[in-house]
Amino acid sequence: MLVPILLMAQVAGGMDSQVLRSLERFAYDARLKLTMPGGVDERIVIVDIDEASLQQEGHWPWSRDKLALLLDQLFERYGADVVAFDVVFAEADQSSGLPVLQRLQSQQLHDQAGYKAALAALEPELNYDQRFANSMQGRRVVLGYYFRHDGEASHNIGLLPPAALDASVLQAMPHMAVMAANGYGANLPQLQQQAAAAGHFNPEPDDDGITRRVPLLVQHGDGLYESLALAVTRLALGEPQLTAGIEQSAGYNSLEWIGLGQRRLPVDANITALIPYRGPQGSFSYIAASDVLHGRAPLSALKSKIVLVGTSAPGLMDLRATPVQSVYPGVEVHANMIAGMLDGNLRHAPDYRTGAEILLLVILGLSLAYYLPALSPLAGTVLSLAVLLGLVTGNLVLWRAGLDLPLASPLLAVVLIYVLNVSYGYFIESRSKRHLTQLFGQYVPPALVSEMAAQPVNFGLEGENRQMTVLFCDIRGFTSISETLAPQELAQLMNEYLSAMTRVIHQHRGTIDKYMGDAIMAFWGAPLQDEQHASHAVAAALGMMQALQEVNAAFYQKGWPRLEIGVGLNSGEMTVGNMGSEFRMAYTVLGDAVNLGARLESLSPFYGEPVILSGAVCLAAPQYHYRELDLVQVKGKDAAVRLFTPILAMDWEPDAAQAVPSAQAVLESEQYAQALLHYREQNWQEAQQAFLDLQSRYGERRIHHIYLARIAHFASQPPGPEWLGIHRFDSKQGAA
Repeated sequence: MLVPILLMAQVAGGMDSQVLRSLERFAYDARLKLTMPGGVDERIVIVDIDEASLQQEGHWPWSRDKLALLLDQLFERYGADVVAFDVVFAEADQSSGLPVLQRLQSQQLHDQAGYKAALAALEPELNYDQRFANSMQGRRVVLGYYFRHDGEASHNIGLLPPAALDASVLQAMPHMAVMAANGYGANLPQLQQQAAAAGHFNPEPDDDGITRRVPLLVQHGDGLYESLALAVTRLALGEPQLTAGIEQSAGYNSLEWIGLGQRRLPVDANITALIPYRGPQGSFSYIAASDVLHGRAPLSALKSKIVLVGTSAPGLMDLRATPVQSVYPGVEVHANMIAGMLDGNLRHAPDYRTGAEILLLVILGLSLAYYLPALSPLAGTVLSLAVLLGLVTGNLVLWRAGLDLPLASPLLAVVLIYVLNVSYGYFIESRSKRHLTQLFGQYVPPALVSEMAAQPVNFGLEGENRQMTVLFCDIRGFTSISETLAPQELAQLMNEYLSAMTRVIHQHRGTIDKYMGDAIMAFWGAPLQDEQHASHAVAAALGMMQALQEVNAAFYQKGWPRLEIGVGLNSGEMTVGNMGSEFRMAYTVLGDAVNLGARLESLSPFYGEPVILSGAVCLAAPQYHYRELDLVQVKGKDAAVRLFTPILAMDWEPDAAQAVPSAQAVLESEQYAQALLHYREQNWQEAQQAFLDLQSRYGERRIHHIYLARIAHFASQPPGPEWLGIHRFDSKQGAA
């Protein structure tokens, strides 16, 4: 059981496991989708450079004078609060033709004073970059840029904004793996100098290409630079001071959060923050850029809003794969981050995450390894499901509280431990079952073998004494029947008959001892202890009688003779075990109680009753109703034995908890008991009349004739006062 615990602890401690990471990401995505608030956040609006705008205004990039007009419209007409561009303006705009005119002035037309004056007058209108820069002046405009991780300083483009924090705050924190850049592509200096702020829009997708987090700070040189979303949020909140939330734990410092005034923005060891997606694309309002340019957008749609200028057009390649949608506009990723920071609902993957994961795995592993082996498969399954449900519920509670703690590894650990426990139990049980089947498979039903395997008891073949019940069954007149059938038919008849009888015995937990020609010997109480051995044996005997009716009905269709059987049952102490010789062994029972059971079966035709039981069986199975047949002394026995037969209702079911006799059977049994009492008290006349009345009222029975014959004999030859009513047999089947 400790194997999965150690394995999962190693994985949690940093062992590379792509499968586990994939499962953890799947769990993260599932929780995110399950708890997304949905709806539309009206605080943030996306001015979309969509396909319709591109068709109307021309291909991208648009001239900077058009972007200047866009800014003028957003601030002057619509009253926007903050405008951010999810675009970098790294190259000068030459679409006005100004560079060509300036070249003409310096070359071919350098001596034309009129041309020079005209160009000077036109230059402010044709310098689109400056017009764009002028439109930013005094307004809350945020520009975007990007960092490179494989570039050189000589390849840097544009002007970076001032660093948000000094990189020295990361000193003495070697475990922090902040994203470090060695190059960048930034905006033109004249644009950057006029912008209120700028932020990088570097994505940080996971190994599977899904964007789940954003680096809030990126290191370049000696500075830490803020993301576009962080820069926009800072402006929207009135430019509070940005601070590094450094906390000390276990002897080392860790940057746990970024302070934005009084707000704490939780980050991980990479200074990245999880993106709190509200829902699929459309969680924020989209307005076409062309509608803003031409004043077609409703005035209220942008009033005092945070505006992000970006694109959803596939051709402009600003689409991301996210947990909520496989194709998702990158500008809406920024919108989700801004909304999360404004609401203060960024989830935190704390620094103690790994330690908590290992501790939870150890607790789960030790607990389940202790309890599961002691439980049944059903109870173990219920416990494991309850633990899984508890883990999911607890994790979701912490998730809603803002903590992102591992879920996949604890769930996987529980499943692994459960599977190992079940597999171990299955193989051990299978081995035990195979062993028991080898020992007892030829004697007991498969269900009983399974029950034996489930009990922590060693079953062996050594002889021992037990209280048990034995059954003997024989076909009446089998010799005559065998003479009427061909050998093949006789074999088929016996196979069908023995199969039906054996099936009933197995259904009632009996063990087949042997087949002796047409006879069956079975016992109850071994190899598995059975406190209800007598009750199960009586139920089996009665079930055999009912099964015989079905067998005879099938035999009638085949033209085979009808079978009649006799069954004898006795309970008592018997010796059970593997007995025989060095050449052949058999698991069987021996003893006087076994011999008496055989004698009782042989008396069945004499009394005309299909089932004969000893008094010991009746005492051990009191839920059935019985009629006493006789008090006899069989050959080879000194002690007298009371003989009984069960009385039943006609609609009795073999699997019923008890056999209830019919009202007529009860009345007949009571009158029979009175007649038997007269007989034993030597009231011959009253006894004779009572048995004659029984014959006339309920029909003739073999037992009635037996007692009437005895009464006639004793009436002429009284047995004497010492007579106890015992009838002696001088042979196994004959009467004295």
